[in-house]
Amino acid sequence: MVENEKQLGARQSIHGVAPAFLQRAAIVAIVSFVFFLLMLAAFSLRQNIGYFLLATAFLIVQLVTLFGWITQKRAELTIYENGFVYKKHVCQWDEIQSLEIKQEHRLLGGDKIGCRIEKMGGGKILLTETIANLESILLRIDAEIAKRS
Repeated sequence: MVENEKQLGARQSIHGVAPAFLQRAAIVAIVSFVFFLLMLAAFSLRQNIGYFLLATAFLIVQLVTLFGWITQKRAELTIYENGFVYKKHVCQWDEIQSLEIKQEHRLLGGDKIGCRIEKMGGGKILLTETIANLESILLRIDAEIAKRS
């Protein structure tokens, strides 16, 4: 993959996970840890198995949240002068066949934006709203496709 990245030219920008999604994961992890500690304290005081089961459930929620946080931190999109790299996908600008942008309206949290990139060889890359500055990334990809046409 390093050789493929060298063919893409100079690195221009790196886009990690959007701060709003990191903040949500941090809040869930902190709250679940606090409730875990409270349930352990309640179990040690009252000796009721229900408190122990609740503490275990909150610990599981925390571990799943932290695992998701770690795996999402690796999902960064790097834009180069001749293409981009997202997770394990390496894509040059001239390999893109089509760009499909979906925008759904939600009552809370604004609009949900998603993108599906189809490559000439039949591969597909899905970009979700968890990527920081997704709108500017989509504008850049669209501009590169328009240059080719």
